[in-house]
Amino acid sequence: MSETLQYIGLGIMSVLNGPELFSIFGIGVPVAIVMLMGGLLTGIAVGATPGLAGPMAMAISLPLLISAFGFTPDALLPVFAFLIGIMKGATLGGAVPAILFNLPGTPDAMMTTLDGHPMAQNGQPKRALRIAQLSSVSGDTFSDIVLFVCAPFLAVIVERYLDLPEKTALLILSISFIAAVMGASVGKGLLSVSLGLIAAFIASGSDLSPRLTMGIPALREGFSLTAAVLGVLIVGEILSTLEELWRNKHALKVKDVENRGAIDGLQRGDIRRIVPYIGRGAVVGTMIGALPGVGSTLAATLSYTLARRRHRAITASEDPQFGTGVPEGIAATEAANSAVSGANLIPVLSLGIPGNAAAVFLILAADSIGGFNPGPAVFTFTENEINPQLVTAFGIFTLMALGNLLNWTVGGSFMRAMGVLAKIPAHYLLPVVLLVAMTAIYFQETSMFAIWTTLGFGVFGFFMRKMQVPVLPFVIAYILAGPIERSAREAFSASGADPWFLFKSPISVAFLVLSLAAPVFLSRGGKKPS
Repeated sequence: MSETLQYIGLGIMSVLNGPELFSIFGIGVPVAIVMLMGGLLTGIAVGATPGLAGPMAMAISLPLLISAFGFTPDALLPVFAFLIGIMKGATLGGAVPAILFNLPGTPDAMMTTLDGHPMAQNGQPKRALRIAQLSSVSGDTFSDIVLFVCAPFLAVIVERYLDLPEKTALLILSISFIAAVMGASVGKGLLSVSLGLIAAFIASGSDLSPRLTMGIPALREGFSLTAAVLGVLIVGEILSTLEELWRNKHALKVKDVENRGAIDGLQRGDIRRIVPYIGRGAVVGTMIGALPGVGSTLAATLSYTLARRRHRAITASEDPQFGTGVPEGIAATEAANSAVSGANLIPVLSLGIPGNAAAVFLILAADSIGGFNPGPAVFTFTENEINPQLVTAFGIFTLMALGNLLNWTVGGSFMRAMGVLAKIPAHYLLPVVLLVAMTAIYFQETSMFAIWTTLGFGVFGFFMRKMQVPVLPFVIAYILAGPIERSAREAFSASGADPWFLFKSPISVAFLVLSLAAPVFLSRGGKKPS
């Protein structure tokens, strides 16, 4: 317990005593806190702009941040701070266009429109936004608390009871599960994972012999991880959105909210009404978010459905119901989709497995800078020696707690001022975003091959979307290909070159059986591609 408290203190001090960016009245302001604030405001602005999303802003920011801060361990917390700020701010800001203009920027925000926009049309936009802020930040705070408790606990269990064969089988299980739960069909999910693994294995292998390079010298080092991921996730999304806007003749109509003379702002009894729905939504979002590959759309939909059923059971038939602008509908949705963000980092920090697009960019940051490798080893206590990765982990926890504090205070005011961004035409905005993304890639890689790689993977991602093949399993498989190969090689060597090393342990056999069972039992029902 004393060691844990020591590391908590070191994590807090690593943020507060970090390099100072400037001083106010002689008091130094740490760069990590400034970056957190900047990322939070950027995320709110991005979330409030239809056509943009938090992962898009994180993708553009990452190469620029690394270029600015370099590759030293001192760069870890400032870079993480900005990315965490974007992640938290975009979740909060996503409610703005959904409520004010009935324009859900993300699929999970679709549920917010059902009650948020009717409330705004009734002349109470500020009330709707205020309820969304309280619910979103409450759900986010709850999931962060669960993250702080569960991630170290899960990592310790994995490190204590799982050896190399079991860890290899666990990684195989994770990509099998992700393939099963993402996409319109399990076949397309498995296809996406397979393509990601194939693309990741194009390079010189561990024995330095060319592998899948087709005799092209430029491919001996493989594709840049950042370029490939940004290409498929961001450039592909931009191309797909531009094509859809062109096909629909720029159909993004914004209607101003009419003020019908209703009293705006929080009303007496609102908080008491929404607290039970926030609590249930936070629990639903946290449970779903802790599963790799299961996104906030499912959490928002499930929470809204459960809340509507509960609301019908306890109210009279003549009372306002869900879909007409009731506070409970906004609260249930926003608490659930915000609770996913913190819980999604549980598999990231404890297992090194990304669960959503935002987590992908946190892993990319750690991989690019070095000195921090998300996974069970992070939470290892070493005798007579400080584990710097554990200090960084508690520094990340500190940044997330400070991010929630900022969302409780300044986030709401900035969120309500961002409604004007929803009026920017997406067909003007997205080409600028594409140009900035390409510039950011060149800043980090300083190579035209990286630019062509990004564009190539962008076109590839565009056609994946056209064929309704989910792109996130491709990205996660691309990231996990290296750890799977390293873990399998190490386990193979440790077993004395036994080709059946995965079948020597009951735990690894159980994981492999679950890997086969996941596509069979988790593929029922139509799911939209991610």
